[in-house]
Amino acid sequence: MPSNNLRILVFGAHPDDCEWLAGGTMARYTRLGHQVKTVSMTNGDAGHTEMSGAPLARRRRDEAAAAAKALGAESIVLDHHDGTLMPTLEVRNEVIQIIRECKPDLVISLRPWDYHPDHRYTGVVVQDAINMVIVGNLLPYVPALRYIPVMVYTWDRFRKPYPFFPDILVDIDAVYEQKVDSLHCYTSQMYEFIFGKTTAAPAGRRDWLKKKLESEMTTPATLYRQKLIELYGKEKGMHMHYVEAFEVCEYGGRLTPEEKRRLFPFD
Repeated sequence: MPSNNLRILVFGAHPDDCEWLAGGTMARYTRLGHQVKTVSMTNGDAGHTEMSGAPLARRRRDEAAAAAKALGAESIVLDHHDGTLMPTLEVRNEVIQIIRECKPDLVISLRPWDYHPDHRYTGVVVQDAINMVIVGNLLPYVPALRYIPVMVYTWDRFRKPYPFFPDILVDIDAVYEQKVDSLHCYTSQMYEFIFGKTTAAPAGRRDWLKKKLESEMTTPATLYRQKLIELYGKEKGMHMHYVEAFEVCEYGGRLTPEEKRRLFPFD
C-alpha cells in the first residue's frame, strides 16, 4: 500500500496544463516533502504561431522540465503530436504503465469534457486506465498495483454534459508566486502564444504575466466562495485569493474522510 511519503502524479494534455491547473497544489506537496511528477500526454509541437514540429517539441520539453523544477517536481513529456491525441488501447496501456511505475497515491487529470480534443482524451484515457492498474494480465511485463489510486479532476468551466463539482479546494495563496514562477518558464506559451507576443522587456515579463493571469487564477475562489467559508470558516474563507479546485473521479480509489486528510494534508 502507499506510504505516508505521498506520490502525486499529474496528467495534462500539453506542457503547461499541469502547472496552469494544479501548480500551486503541486508546490504545497513538494514543500511538505512529497514527490510530484507531471505527465504531458502530447509534446506540444503545434502550440505556436511561428514554430512547429521537432524544434518546438524540444523547446516545450525543456520548458516543462524547468517549470517542474520551479515547483520541486519532475516532468515527463510523451511524444504524441499536439492536436492528435486519441484514447486508443495503445495510449491507455502507456498510461497504465506510467501509473504502475510511479505507484502514485493520488492521480490528478483533466476532465473528459473540454473544448480541446487533447484535453478531453487525456481525461478519457486516464480515467479508463485508473482501474486497470490492478489487472495483472494486462501489461504483464509491468507489475500490477495492489491498490487503485485515488483520482481527481482539475477545475474547468464547462457545464455540459456535467458541470464541475468542487469536492476539494486547496488554498494556494502562500505558494502562488511559485506557481507564477513555473508558468514563467513557458516562454513559448506565456510570452509568444497564449496571450499573444508580448512587447514587455525581459526584466518586466514576469510582472506582465502575473497581471495577465490574475483574472483566470482568482476565478475559482470567487466561484466557490461560499464553499470556502463552509470549509475554512468565515474569516479565512472570505480572504482566500488563489484557490485550486478538484473533483473526485468515482472510477479511482475511494476517498474516505481519512484518505482525504492523508492525501490533502493542508490547513
